[in-house]
Amino acid sequence: MKIYSFKKDEGKHVTHFDSNFIMARIAATDDGVHIGCMYLDPDGVIGYHKAVVPQLLLIIDGSGRARGSKGNYVEVGKGDAIFWEKCEYHEVVSSYGLTAIVMESENLQPNAFMKERDESI
Repeated sequence: MKIYSFKKDEGKHVTHFDSNFIMARIAATDDGVHIGCMYLDPDGVIGYHKAVVPQLLLIIDGSGRARGSKGNYVEVGKGDAIFWEKCEYHEVVSSYGLTAIVMESENLQPNAFMKERDESI
């Protein structure tokens, strides 16, 4: 057994696209899946930008607001999974802070396992 850490203080501060969060990388696979943990402090932001590959953001603590290319913000919180298609613009902001696992891959298919909420962003 090996024990690894993805604690906030081991991550890197991200400021691209006017972002303000900490990213702790978790894993990557040979077929192009990247997994990380994002820590948004109060008033944190994942800045508005285009997804290079499909992205799935799994909120494990806290809350915020997310938007996609349509521009309308939707309240999101612990237990929500936000999916953006490749080339879709997106942003997440949090007044109180949030922690989320992010997965990026050309082959993400969250609809195979999770029920979609009514709101579309």
